[in-house]
This record gives sequence, C-alpha cells and structure tokens, in this order.
Amino acid sequence: MYAIVDIAGQQIKVEKDQKIFVNRLEGKEGSKVDFDQVLLIDDSGKIQVGTPVVKDMVVSATIVSHVKGDKVKVFKKKKRKGYKVLNGHRQLLTELLIKSIAPGKAATAVKKAEKKPEQKVTGEEKVTEAKKSMPDVTLRKKESQLKTSVKSAAQKKESKPKASPGAKSIVAKKETKSQSKPKSATTKKPQAKKTTKPANKKKES
Repeated sequence: MYAIVDIAGQQIKVEKDQKIFVNRLEGKEGSKVDFDQVLLIDDSGKIQVGTPVVKDMVVSATIVSHVKGDKVKVFKKKKRKGYKVLNGHRQLLTELLIKSIAPGKAATAVKKAEKKPEQKVTGEEKVTEAKKSMPDVTLRKKESQLKTSVKSAAQKKESKPKASPGAKSIVAKKETKSQSKPKSATTKKPQAKKTTKPANKKKES
C-alpha cells in the first residue's frame, strides 16, 4: 500500500515504515505530524484518485531530525569580461518516518456541530470594538460617527410609512407669479400748430 501526498509543496510517494526527506517543517524532533492532502491511494490494486483530495484519508508521520542537504555549488562566468562568481547552497531538510496511511478526520475539516449560531452585534458593541482597535487620536471621531449611524438607522425604520394601495402621490408645485409691470402710456408729442400767414394784400394804388 502506498500513497501520494502533498508535503510542503512537493508531491511524494510514501509507504508505511519509510524514511523520507522533505523541505524543513515546523516542529520538534519526535513530534507527530499529520498530512491530509492525500492525492492518490493504491491499496493492493484498488486505486482511489482524489478530486483533488481523497476524503477522510490521513498520512501520519514523526519527525526524526532536522538536517541540511548536500552542498550545491553555483558557478557563474562571463567570458572575456573577467567575471567569475562561485556560490554554495545547502537546503534545509526534515527527516520523516511514515507511521500509517489510514482513514481519519482531516485537519482542515470543520465540524458542523461545533458551529455556534451567529450573534447579532448591536450598536454599543460596535462602539466598544472600535475603541479597542482604534488609536486615541481618531477614537472620538469614529465613536461619534458610529453613534449617529446607529441612530439614523433606527429612525429610518420607525419613520417608514406603510404605503396604501392605489394612493397617488401628490407633488406640490410652486407657482411663480410674474409681476407684470403696467405698460407706460406712449406720450405723444404735441404737434406744432400750423400758422397760416395771411396773404399779402396788394397795396392800393
């Protein structure tokens, strides 16, 4: 029986009582570790492939030791440039001993029975939570804003009138009265009287 497990970003084939080296894991030597990211299981010819993980299957192991891998030399050179660099690297590894490949409760599974019903948060609790998280400088401003928002929400709920069916909304329109100025009477200029000159009388001879 073997399994393919995702351990620290690597897909590794493991069997019972096998020692493997993986990337450095957290934990002390001798502590137990469980891996629930089981991708495939082969049990004497019966193959189970996960989609993407096989449900309720756990690979348990113990940490044997924390070691360093063999030194890897990294040499860089650029010809005709006089550039040569030699570096070395030793990967941090953890030695594991596989104890069992068996069904068990996945570590990431959440029990539905343990879930508590969500409690409604009131306005006062919001203010107290804000006091804990906010600094003293902006505390008063945020507190006043929260109180006003809670009050306005409560007022809106109370002031919502029930709309009667078939009621027509009446909109008051403001009428602007144009003040009409009286037309000024056109004053006619007095016509000049035509003065008729008397005809020149002929002088009596």
